[in-house]
Amino acid sequence: MSQEKFRNENVVLDIHEKPGTIHWFGLSLQHLFTMFGATVLVPILVGLNPGIALVTSGIGTLLYIAITKGKIPAYLGSSFAFITPMILVIEKGGYPAAFQGALYAGLVYWVVALVIKLIGSDWLDKVLPPIVVGPVVMVIGLSLSGTAATQAMYEHATAAPENYNVTYILIALATLAITIVCNMYLKGFLSLIPILIGIVGGYILSLAFGIVDLSGVQEAAWFQVPKFEIPFLSYKPAFSLAALATMAPIAFVTMSEHIGHLMVLNKITERNFFKKPGLSRTLFADGAATVVASLLGGPPATSYGENIGVLALTKVHSVFVIGGAATLAILFGFVGKVSAVILSIPGPVIGGISFLLFGVIASSGLRILIDNKINFDEKRNLIIASVILVIGIGGAYFQFGSLTLSGMSLATVVGIVLNLILPKKAQSEIEHEAKA
Repeated sequence: MSQEKFRNENVVLDIHEKPGTIHWFGLSLQHLFTMFGATVLVPILVGLNPGIALVTSGIGTLLYIAITKGKIPAYLGSSFAFITPMILVIEKGGYPAAFQGALYAGLVYWVVALVIKLIGSDWLDKVLPPIVVGPVVMVIGLSLSGTAATQAMYEHATAAPENYNVTYILIALATLAITIVCNMYLKGFLSLIPILIGIVGGYILSLAFGIVDLSGVQEAAWFQVPKFEIPFLSYKPAFSLAALATMAPIAFVTMSEHIGHLMVLNKITERNFFKKPGLSRTLFADGAATVVASLLGGPPATSYGENIGVLALTKVHSVFVIGGAATLAILFGFVGKVSAVILSIPGPVIGGISFLLFGVIASSGLRILIDNKINFDEKRNLIIASVILVIGIGGAYFQFGSLTLSGMSLATVVGIVLNLILPKKAQSEIEHEAKA
């Protein structure tokens, strides 16, 4: 049955279904709140305008939806993988060089998309069987668990004992509890926005305990136009070899992240996006979002696991909801007060929500193994899964020059290699079967 006629009966709203207007706003706002902190954190860390990052994430997401023909409910925000490379490039060649590097990264996506278009993607089934996909998806969720815990317990990003705050962890757990209760016991529309309710509840608690910094809200203007860095208007482009060498290779890291997120979405939505609209189209769309961001002065884009977690938890897969979140991001990029309020949401609130969202992603990977009846009595399966999980969650990395494979990326590569070179049966298993 074609995807256009297929309707996932296990969801509240499937990909091509529209919610009512009021519900639409609430569901989209929930996605916006979920991705907001991460999207604006990247530009803050590298010294870019957070308003531009919001606008470019919204434009990039709408562009992604258009290019993929509205078939994939994915939100694209600022990519953390480019933080260190951008800082290095900015130190050497300034912000224009960083935007040029982002452009090169987007072009790498396009080149790879063209290659896959020419040779097809049937090889993916052999390279990425369930025994590789399941653990990788688990790593996607579990590798983010440290970030969630840090946000939930510490006053600063550094997880040092002196930064531990018991009030923070209590607020994080309260936020988590509110979200779980809403998800389990509420009915109707309210049951679809447990994350939004959890964030609001956690924010109110944070206000009561005095850990919300409202100074940014007071200083922000109601209307502000982000300063877009447009080539030939804001600066004169000049070729930078450092930008090419430092940032272009990172595209291969985020491409593995892209493929991993598609794996999760395939499972959640009961589709195969590698086949339709096709990996070549999704990669091209992701690259287009990064190219547009580079031309407007924003950070490179990537799909967000946080929003995938919202899809899995709420069972609302509507691409119109994602498009609504993108539209709100663009609008809020120009409304300083609203952006400042969302930016003031404290870490423990986001951390409490993330406990659930990242866990849902990891559980999706476990479900892939269960649904495909992977037999862990077979040494081959046990070895592949074990190595992927420990490398991915442990934070192991491989660095060669400006290219770094870390966490999920390295785990994916190692898992693929093991799957291709290990025999179906260990020698001891073959001998045991022969005796039996």
